[in-house]
Amino acid sequence: MIEIQGLHKSFGTNRVLQGLDLSVRKGETLAVIGQSGSGKSILIKHMIGLMRPDQGRISIDGVDICCLSERELYAVRRKFGLLFQAAALFDSLTVAENVRFGLERYQDYPPDRIREIVLESLAKVGLRDVEDLMPYELSGGMKKRVGLARAIAYGPEIMLYDEPSTGIDPIRADAINDLILRMQQEMNVTSVVITHDMTSAYKVADRLAMLYNGKIVQIGAPDEIRNSANPIVQQFIHGQAAGPIKDY
Repeated sequence: MIEIQGLHKSFGTNRVLQGLDLSVRKGETLAVIGQSGSGKSILIKHMIGLMRPDQGRISIDGVDICCLSERELYAVRRKFGLLFQAAALFDSLTVAENVRFGLERYQDYPPDRIREIVLESLAKVGLRDVEDLMPYELSGGMKKRVGLARAIAYGPEIMLYDEPSTGIDPIRADAINDLILRMQQEMNVTSVVITHDMTSAYKVADRLAMLYNGKIVQIGAPDEIRNSANPIVQQFIHGQAAGPIKDY
């Protein structure tokens, strides 16, 4: 579903991605793990064409997006749903207005059908009777759920989750993990989860990919990552200060 080959991206002298290769299979959930600041969010911005690579190739469902025009990229982006790290709700809009934001711009549905989809999407993430609330009336976990409802409202083929468990307590984080699993099972979407939360990564992912120094240093099933012989992987997954990864 997603094929990345030789991806390079620098910002001045800061080389963030350095020849990264990655394949995401159709229908799987892949977790990309790595330190904060390692380039995980930069990677997903390339997947949806918000950033252009300095070098390399990105193919989405067989289409090389690196040379597409903005108009052509628009069609590719409609395949994606994105749950932002902080939910990114519009503070001045109600829950329903937030969820229908994309629908009103990307689909030619009558108002009654849009409202129906909004309520269905909220129900899928376990929220009912909240459509008239404002974001400031929601807990952190509820905001994440509303953000997810907005992302799935127009039926994406690929879901991107940027640090879905960040900023919420462990119980609410586990509820978000359960939602990610449900979305994959019920909607058969291909999912990429960007995270440094190993509890979340192990629970939701079919495979995990470790990003370090701008490259994927290992990819495999959860048990392969747990039992990795790579000292970089072992240091990260166990959260140890001592090891080849140096603080920066």
